Amino acid sequence: MAAGPASLAGAGTTGYPGSGAVAAGLPEAGAPATAGAGTASTPGRPPAAGPQGRPPMRPGKPSAAAAASEPAPLQPPPTAESLAVLDMSTLRERVLECRSCGLCQGRRQAVFGMGAENARWLVVGEAPGEQEDRQGLPFVGRSGQLLDAMLAAVGMSRERDVYIANVIKCRPPGNRNPKPEEIAACRPYLMRQIALLKPQRILVMGRFAAQTLLETDAAIGSLRGRVHTLKTDAGDIPMVVSYHPAYLLRSPVEKARAWQDLRLAAGL
Repeated sequence: MAAGPASLAGAGTTGYPGSGAVAAGLPEAGAPATAGAGTASTPGRPPAAGPQGRPPMRPGKPSAAAAASEPAPLQPPPTAESLAVLDMSTLRERVLECRSCGLCQGRRQAVFGMGAENARWLVVGEAPGEQEDRQGLPFVGRSGQLLDAMLAAVGMSRERDVYIANVIKCRPPGNRNPKPEEIAACRPYLMRQIALLKPQRILVMGRFAAQTLLETDAAIGSLRGRVHTLKTDAGDIPMVVSYHPAYLLRSPVEKARAWQDLRLAAGL
């Protein structure tokens, strides 16, 4: 079990968020293609001969290289039934190969998740950012540094105690908000991860993660600060909602509330 409330109070004075080493000292956080102009031949006249008297090229089938450069067609989203037979390794392969929404066309790679598969905690974020898309791992940028500091403040680490995953497995272009159809395509993957991991508790970070798991459109301010329940076939799992670390970096005044949420999760 995670550290109890008594030890958490002490952690708050030396770790997150009271410590200057955590509250400060984090580094600051990032060609359009040009369209080619087309030309048209003059109606009613045959095309002019090409250089050195060669006849003009006629339209034909695209070359093999051109065909290979076209994105593969999208596939139907996965269903809970189709994923229910997959173990973690096979599920990872399915996610890395997924082409169920348009995000696959702009990603470098899908971000499946990382951590101990016997983890007590599952941390659920929203979507990969630029660094996550490059490295293929969740929470590796500045928000990852803050998350690690928060977990360390309650005696947890991602390598030993926590598994980390996102609702969305591919980076939305420009880090925009995920679209409903993108969330719907990815949600079955997350639910299968939860079924395989069977965590003791879930820390849900960010509005889209909270709204997805709780199936609500309520604001995160009304969802945080209390314990929710995720019902699964294996039993009920307590969940605590909090702010995403990326939001906390932009709004450090909310770190105190996030610390309350973290202590609430640790005390379950």
